[in-house]
Amino acid sequence: MLYNIIQIVAFQALFLLVYDLFLRKETFFNYNRAYLLITSMLSLVLPFIKFPDLKAMTTKDVVIQLPEVFIGTKMPTQNDIQIAEQAGIIIEQPSTPLWQIIVFVGGIIALTIFLYKMIKLYWMKHQNPKHWRGNVLIVKLLKSSAAFSFFNTIFLGERIPEDEQPTIYEHELVHIKEWHSLDLLYFEVLRIVLWFNPLVYMYQNRIKELYEYIADAKAIKQNGKSSYYQTLLNQVFDVNTVSFTNTFFKTSLIKKRIAMLQKSRSKQLNLLKYALLIPLLLGMLIYTSTEVRAQEKVEKTEETISQETTEEQLIKKYYDEMVAMEKNGATFMEIAKYAGMNKANDKYIVSKEEFLKSKAYIRYMSDKSGKGTSTDNDLETAEKMKLRFTYSEYRSWLKTREAKSLWEARIKDGERKLFVDDMLNKTEEEQKRYDALLNQLETDESVEKVIITDGKSLLTVYSTQKDEVHEINISAETSVEVPFSIIEEVPTTKDCKDLITNEERRRCMSQFIAKHVNANFNIDLADSLGIKGRQRIFVAFKIDKKGLIKDVNARAAHPELEIEAVRVIKTLPQFTPGRQKGETVVVPYSLPIVFQIGGGEEDSKMSNYRISMDSIENRELTKVTELRALRDRILQSSNATNPDVVNLNNQIDSIRKVQLQKQGFYEKTETEELAFSTVDVAPTHTDCKRIETNKERKKCTSKAVAMFVNRNFDMDLAGSLGLSDEKQRIFVRFIVDNQGLIKNSDARGPHPKLEEEAKRVIQLLPQFIPGEQDGQKIDVAFSLPIQFQIVNDDKIKH
Repeated sequence: MLYNIIQIVAFQALFLLVYDLFLRKETFFNYNRAYLLITSMLSLVLPFIKFPDLKAMTTKDVVIQLPEVFIGTKMPTQNDIQIAEQAGIIIEQPSTPLWQIIVFVGGIIALTIFLYKMIKLYWMKHQNPKHWRGNVLIVKLLKSSAAFSFFNTIFLGERIPEDEQPTIYEHELVHIKEWHSLDLLYFEVLRIVLWFNPLVYMYQNRIKELYEYIADAKAIKQNGKSSYYQTLLNQVFDVNTVSFTNTFFKTSLIKKRIAMLQKSRSKQLNLLKYALLIPLLLGMLIYTSTEVRAQEKVEKTEETISQETTEEQLIKKYYDEMVAMEKNGATFMEIAKYAGMNKANDKYIVSKEEFLKSKAYIRYMSDKSGKGTSTDNDLETAEKMKLRFTYSEYRSWLKTREAKSLWEARIKDGERKLFVDDMLNKTEEEQKRYDALLNQLETDESVEKVIITDGKSLLTVYSTQKDEVHEINISAETSVEVPFSIIEEVPTTKDCKDLITNEERRRCMSQFIAKHVNANFNIDLADSLGIKGRQRIFVAFKIDKKGLIKDVNARAAHPELEIEAVRVIKTLPQFTPGRQKGETVVVPYSLPIVFQIGGGEEDSKMSNYRISMDSIENRELTKVTELRALRDRILQSSNATNPDVVNLNNQIDSIRKVQLQKQGFYEKTETEELAFSTVDVAPTHTDCKRIETNKERKKCTSKAVAMFVNRNFDMDLAGSLGLSDEKQRIFVRFIVDNQGLIKNSDARGPHPKLEEEAKRVIQLLPQFIPGEQDGQKIDVAFSLPIQFQIVNDDKIKH
């Protein structure tokens, strides 16, 4: 704001300088009037006008702006305060600058003086005798020789001689007809707002001087110069002090008015002086369009989040806004649009705002599922979201090969993707892949575009074949690809097609593909390539309307692994094609192949299972996580016999072969794990082994585990992490194996340290009596929600 005020003053100074040097002495009174009015207005608006085209006319690198350095305590900016308020945080606002207080107080004083003058003027009008002459009201000022006008009112002192009053009347009548009072009132308002600016007073003085010249020039035509001079010189001056009236007698102007009356008319050639305004305006516009404002640093939204505003608070803010939208009647698609879910986004890195909105949306969709108000389409949209922890962890994950491969594998029909480390400096391997994709773009009619990114920039190359136009009659339905996770009738094998429900056929189909890859993938290939450790291959393919495999793509750490994955997928048999609304459709399918190369315990596991895989398109990992979270929320106020809990456990069990990528859970082929709530004989705590009924043993075991966690959990940890004092939850899942031992413990909570603490406590549990199903000892999955609240005494309650 202060910077704009300085610009206004500077522009007014330049405009007045041109006027005083070149235009003030000219007799082009009406042009000068227009100049003063227009330039006074321009000075107010020019600081806010920006023309990018004018910026391009100047050198781009005008100023190099270095990062700001703060010495001492940084005061929160207005933007910080607004963001904190939106997140429900109260922070101390900086005090109002002294200069703003002075400007405000001065404006109040100037307004008071203006109102005083107005009251004085109307008091004079009503306290003195007056009469109308046509549309003009003439007020006779008692005991005064002053003469002035204000709009359609002329004030004449009774001491003015009768023979001079007609001349003065004609002069003031010009002011009334020309609406000079309106212009003076405009400058009076500027004096109130910019009372500290002396140039506004100079503008008003110049315009008043000019109006006297205009009135003199017209009045002298009727009275002659000699008598008019005599009228000006013979008065005993009693000058009116109201600044926005047109005063006839003003000592400082008498000499100038007489000099102007004697001056010859200016030559028409002098009108060219007004052209000086053009370069002056152009220079000002270039300046305002290119200047760098140190006081108004532009920052992206994702860079302005204050340290006090945590990610969780912003997620809660976005979540509350979605709930409010739903209450106000917003549709699901409108809420999804707000969350950015409807964007076909090929960006590799999403902004922090987009990331946090997506997490808030997942929370919103999860709660909506818990209330039973979400549709299959709602859940499918929610399943498309990545579940990451913090934005910084998400950005770190993007640097991994897993993230890059996953982005490359996520393709739509007709497109290919390539991630490189540097767009301008590709490695030899990256260049080969880039050339191969461009060659495929030109030779393969099914490929329409190639998308290349390095995370900072995005390049899309389209096929030149798109310029050719072919008339093809095809129905809208046949061009639709329906994802495997939502199709009405999934593609199936002969062994799966007789199953009753679509969900059973989908499960059977996924298991068939998993077994096929397990049986046909050459695991020894990794050893021959010298690859060690855990490996992932991301594969995407389509099952066409004839049930055949097409458009197979793979991404892996080594080209040979990609070739092997493509080979195995292409050996899949012909399927019964998928159907949507009774019509056969193309079904895209994608999955990661995960395997471990190395010695020790992992090799012993590989004897029973070698490859773990999942449909990326189905987002089974996300689905399992959300189903478990929903089940655990219900368990907080209910028990394992609740029909909703049983139904959720059945859904979880149906996809139990899909294990979390991060924990490296493997798919079993022999003994299967069952949920604690559904197993025939549940694992039993040693304190509960003498209880006769299975139902009572379950209750006893659950209570014993809860008490064990309550005794051993570090009560002071949550308080030391600075978490809010609202209720906090940790969801823990572990397996009691067929020996009664704890394994594969996993936890999800509001802080990584709380998750580690939960897993530590679970690993301390004593050996259980193993569970049984159909007379055989089996692995049993156990879920435990831990709830606590941080209170003022820093004690955590479970």
